[in-house]
Amino acid sequence: MIETDKIFLSAIEKNKDSLFRLCLAYSSNQEDAQDLYQEVLINIWKSLPGFKEKSKISTWMYRIALNNCLRESHKRTKKLKLFKNIKYVDIENLEVNMDEDNSSRLTMLYNCIKKLNDSDKSIVMLFLEDMSYKEISMVTGLSENHIAVKMKRIRTKLFNCFKS
Repeated sequence: MIETDKIFLSAIEKNKDSLFRLCLAYSSNQEDAQDLYQEVLINIWKSLPGFKEKSKISTWMYRIALNNCLRESHKRTKKLKLFKNIKYVDIENLEVNMDEDNSSRLTMLYNCIKKLNDSDKSIVMLFLEDMSYKEISMVTGLSENHIAVKMKRIRTKLFNCFKS
């Protein structure tokens, strides 16, 4: 196995769950998330020769995944505008290994996250992956201060959504 293959497989193994959760946040169901995840993996593989090690490989992979998710989201939005009378369902089922109470709260949280705009959704999903504001800044291209302000506003939005 050549070195590039080893790097790719190792990086994917370490980050597969985080990448899939990001895809799930931008998908309407599990199958769409799996399709999007496959696209992300393909794009990471194609882009691997261009990785310049200016950041951690996980940060670089999240950036690629986020770009794919946003591109898909914009495509879906365009299609939805063409068919305004068709209702779009944001979420069907989340498969989570937790007790029922935690699972229902997690489902509520993901439902609230899906209602956020793409920018806020990106930031909160990266935050939920335990990325620091600095790492989120590197992925999104926003300043750390901007991330902090947006996170405060996002928390308020999620809290209000959770209450209703």
